[in-house]
Amino acid sequence: MDETAAVPARQPANADAPVILSNLAGLAFSKGHGTGNDFVLIADPGDAHEITAEHVAQLCDRHVGIGGDGLIRAVPSRFLPEGRVALEQDPGAEWFMDYRNGDGSLSEMCGNGVRVFVHFLIAEGLVDLGPGQTLAIGTRGGVKKVVRTANGYAVDMGPWEFIFPDEAKSKAMDALVSADGLEVARPGLSVSMGNPHTVVALAELSELTATQLFKVPVVDPKPVNGTNVEFVVPAEPLVADGVGTITMRVHERGVGETQSCGTGACAAAVAIRHWAGDSAPNDWHVNVPGGVVAVKFIPGAGGREHVELSGPAVIVATGTLS
Repeated sequence: MDETAAVPARQPANADAPVILSNLAGLAFSKGHGTGNDFVLIADPGDAHEITAEHVAQLCDRHVGIGGDGLIRAVPSRFLPEGRVALEQDPGAEWFMDYRNGDGSLSEMCGNGVRVFVHFLIAEGLVDLGPGQTLAIGTRGGVKKVVRTANGYAVDMGPWEFIFPDEAKSKAMDALVSADGLEVARPGLSVSMGNPHTVVALAELSELTATQLFKVPVVDPKPVNGTNVEFVVPAEPLVADGVGTITMRVHERGVGETQSCGTGACAAAVAIRHWAGDSAPNDWHVNVPGGVVAVKFIPGAGGREHVELSGPAVIVATGTLS
C-alpha cells in the first residue's frame, strides 16, 4: 500500500462527499478483510465503472464512507494495459486486482488484499476454486498464484530482494528510521516484495507498544518511491519447533497504521531471517494486531527464492451504494 507524506495520509471527509459518490449510486459492493486489513470490494466484469481516486478516498473514509484500508476493483485483465501484460506472463490470469490505497493512490500489490480478492471472486460466482486448486491473479506487482487451503489462502508472493543490496550485505542496514515514541532513530533494512518496505527491529514488546504510528515515520535515506515501515520484535526464543516467530506493527504508505500487511509480514521475515544468520528457518509466524499470518521461503524459478504468504480471508458485509 502506498504513498508518503509529512502528515497522516487520510484526509478528513468533506461536504462534497455525496456529490463525489452520486454517480456510483446503486453499485454493489462487499466489505472484506484479511487479519484485520480491510477492503471495499467491487465487481466490474464489464469494465463499466470509472472509480476515481476521489471515489476511493470517500468510500474508504471510516466516518462518512464504508471504511477500509483500500479499495479493490475486480476487472478482467484484458481491459487494462497492466492486465494485458499479466496475460502475456500467464494466460490464466483472467482477473486483475485493480487496487488503490485508502487515500486513492495506486498500489502495486497487497498480500492480504489478494487473498480477500480471490475469496470475493468465489463469493460473487466469478470463479470456481476448490481446496488445493490454484488461481492466477493479475496485479501491478506481477502475476500472483493463489492456492485455496483448508483455512484460507496461500499466495506465492514472488521473489524478494534487498532495495539496497550492497548495504544489506555489508552493514545489514541501509537507513535510519525515526518515529514518535522512539527516543532515538533505529537502523532499518529495506526489502522489496514488489512494493517497498523498511524493517526496523525493536528489542522489547513495550517498545513496540510505545511506538506511535499516527504520523509517517521518517526514513533516511528513503527509497525512491517511498516505503512502508515495519517495526518488529523477535520472539524469545526466536525459533521453536523449526518455526520463527515475530510480532509486527506497520505504517503503510497512503493509509497509516493498519491491522495487518501481507507484503510487510513477508518483508519483516526476510529482514529478521537475514539478521539471524544462516541457521534461521524458512518458516515463520508473524503476529499482527489483526491476527497471525504464515510466511514460508520456497525455491523459485531461475534459482530466485520466493516467499509464500498464507492466512484467512473473510467477507463481512455486502450492500449497494446509495
